[in-house]
Amino acid sequence: MSTQLDNVTVLKKGNVYFDGKCVSHTVLLADGTKKTLGVILPSSLNFGTASPEIMEIVSGSCRVRLQGEEAWNTYGAGTQFSVVANSSFDIEVTETVDYVCHYG
Repeated sequence: MSTQLDNVTVLKKGNVYFDGKCVSHTVLLADGTKKTLGVILPSSLNFGTASPEIMEIVSGSCRVRLQGEEAWNTYGAGTQFSVVANSSFDIEVTETVDYVCHYG
C-alpha cells in the first residue's frame, strides 16, 4: 500500500457523516477512479455501500462486522477489508481511524 496518491484532484467540500464522527474528502485520480480519504472518530457506526469498497486502514484501530456475518474482525494500520456492493458494515472505532476507501 502506497503512502501517497500522485496526480490527483481533491474536492474541497468535505463529506461529513454521523454528526462529524466521520469526515472524508473525495479524491479523483487521472484514470477516472475515485477514492475517499477520511477519519472516523471513536464511535459505533453502520455504513451502507452502493458499489464495492476496499477500506484501507492507514492508522488507528477498529472492529468490523460485515452484513450477514456474526463475527467481528479487528483491523489496524496496514490492513484492509472488502465490502460488496449494496451491502453494509458495522464499525466500532476504538482508536481514531485514518482510512482510504477504494471504490469499484
